[in-house]
Amino acid sequence: MSKGPRPRYEALLESGALSPDPAQEEAADRLQALHDALQSYSGPGNGWFGAKKTPPKGLYLWGGVGRGKTLLMDLFFNNTDFAKKRRVHFHEFMAEAHDRIAAWRALDDAEKKKHRAYNRASPDDPMPPVAHDLAADALLLCFDEFHVTDIADAMILGRLFTSLFERGVVIVATSNRAPDDLYKDGLNRQLFLPFIELLKASLDIFEMQSARDYRLVKLTAAPVYLAPLGEAADKAMDLAWENMISGAHERREEIEIKGRKLSIPRTARGAARFEFAALCEKPLGAGDYLAIARRYGALFIDHIPVMGPEKRNEAKRFSTLIDTLYDAKVKLVCSAGAEPDALYPAGHGAFEFERTASRLMEMRTADYLGAAMDSAR
Repeated sequence: MSKGPRPRYEALLESGALSPDPAQEEAADRLQALHDALQSYSGPGNGWFGAKKTPPKGLYLWGGVGRGKTLLMDLFFNNTDFAKKRRVHFHEFMAEAHDRIAAWRALDDAEKKKHRAYNRASPDDPMPPVAHDLAADALLLCFDEFHVTDIADAMILGRLFTSLFERGVVIVATSNRAPDDLYKDGLNRQLFLPFIELLKASLDIFEMQSARDYRLVKLTAAPVYLAPLGEAADKAMDLAWENMISGAHERREEIEIKGRKLSIPRTARGAARFEFAALCEKPLGAGDYLAIARRYGALFIDHIPVMGPEKRNEAKRFSTLIDTLYDAKVKLVCSAGAEPDALYPAGHGAFEFERTASRLMEMRTADYLGAAMDSAR
């Protein structure tokens, strides 16, 4: 069997694990072409007769949720042999870039001069050494969920990516937004526009215009609110999860939120899975839930209990979580001890919890499941 993402995609079609989709097939072809080009690329050094090697052009896959972008990224990354490759969520990458910039600025002059990318003409400029170190770690960077909402990110992206491209880094990214819509309505967006032009010039831009939302198909194929708790609910949750991730490798992730690390115990293909206790029995707040909602298109929550007055704090956190997911149109699959209106029948805040119950009921409907996600993601 030949190597690369396209042969693997064809094998999944033949097995029935995937259905034919022209947009996915074209994206697979483009990823295969990049895979093939990478086989003879080892960096931006000089080739025969001193000619500088030109890096392969990367790819930016964008489109609505559930169109197969993450699936294709999985197929590309897992089936491309390349010595220095890295896959990372874009939010994590930018947090790391800010940390590296801060670390460079904290060095004294003597330490800065030792760096191979030290720029004598601009000795305090952190971008050349930061880009040098990132490129030394990976010449193929694969970004999940490329989106820009933070002004601090927006202000450094142009110079950072210019430096990365100069060092021969090849970038593949998935996004819910077209390049022209990145950082839309953001503060000082005019300063961000050159980065958009750089992105469009440096990457092959491909819109995933699949006719079907495959995530929606999977979610509407079976109940998404499973009650009461028990072996049957556990098995149904596991089956729904397996259908959602379609054989993708699960991993644990961490989200950095204002200097803290939030652990995501199980994630794959844009979905995350938690126990209720991990989300609502710990001192988490709206900021934590917003970070989850911005990052994952579907959230699975196991073992939501019936809560009494002594669980008022847990009930309050759960309400905050549901409000956040609802506003962002994140899809919810959960197992619970009772129907929504019986989860917190009495106790401080029980009256307000009625809105949470109402939202839980709505989040089970085809209209909600079919709604587009908040564009802020």
